[in-house]
Amino acid sequence: MDAIPNSDKIQIKDGFRERYSKLTNWEPFIACSLSFLRRSIRVNTLKISVEDLRKRMEKNWHLDPIPWCKEGFFIDHKGEGDDYRRDVGNTIEHQLGYIYIQEAASMIPPIVLDPKPGETILDMCAAPGSKASQIAQYMENRGILIANDFQGIRLAALGINMQRMSPTNTLLTLMDGARFKDAGLLFDRILLDAPCSGTGTIRKSLKTLRIWNPNMVRKIMGEQRRLLRAAFEVLKPDGTMVYSTCSLEPEEDEGVMDWLLKEYPNASLEHVELPGLKRGNIITEFEGKTYSKEVEKCLRLWPQDNDTEGFFVAKIRKS
Repeated sequence: MDAIPNSDKIQIKDGFRERYSKLTNWEPFIACSLSFLRRSIRVNTLKISVEDLRKRMEKNWHLDPIPWCKEGFFIDHKGEGDDYRRDVGNTIEHQLGYIYIQEAASMIPPIVLDPKPGETILDMCAAPGSKASQIAQYMENRGILIANDFQGIRLAALGINMQRMSPTNTLLTLMDGARFKDAGLLFDRILLDAPCSGTGTIRKSLKTLRIWNPNMVRKIMGEQRRLLRAAFEVLKPDGTMVYSTCSLEPEEDEGVMDWLLKEYPNASLEHVELPGLKRGNIITEFEGKTYSKEVEKCLRLWPQDNDTEGFFVAKIRKS
């Protein structure tokens, strides 16, 4: 892992250091968080096969398979010196919608959701479209996918990306996700990739360290619960929901799952484990609060575990 230039001069708040020293092994965590993030892509099998994409790109790019995603690759240019490229987004394959530039950990929630052709599925917070387009390709353009977001500027990015990836079973909607409970619709599967504090994304957004504060975490937690309640109520009986964040804050992750289990007796968690993926330590107790043992079934990824972003994924079943 190559350190980000001048990362040794970045100021880290005492409260952040203290908190994360309790949650994980601080030195490898902060060293990884202040290093460059590996670039990765996902092949869009609606337009091209994985093998054909490899044949197109392997002349100029190293493609290293991502163990937990059969359509995913870590990617690095074969050139050296002035010939070395980082601009995967300028490749013809990207422009044609053959690939989506997507962080490797971000590919996990749709895999855990396990969409099936013919189902009715909701991606409640879908922009900019990485997970929505991944869900669509797993559905093989059969069934209905509603990809929603709540801001016009975010929906614009979602629309552009979905147009490039070209699923034909997807409807885009612009509304507060909590309003779906008023629409009279029920879904077989729901992805709630919730708004969060983003503390797992320091590697690509150093400003997260500057703006972090515990008050922000508590405020976001309330919004996550509101959206989760709305999502669970429009999930069909025996339906599956995935809740995910790119946050490493226990209040936004295990704490929200603990709240859901207490709020809804018909909610249960299922174990999340994928081949080739190292699971991080789950937080079952933090700052005087003890969470349900059921949260141990969730997936917590620290950046240092798999050299990715930090991520949290929970698989929920409604009885």
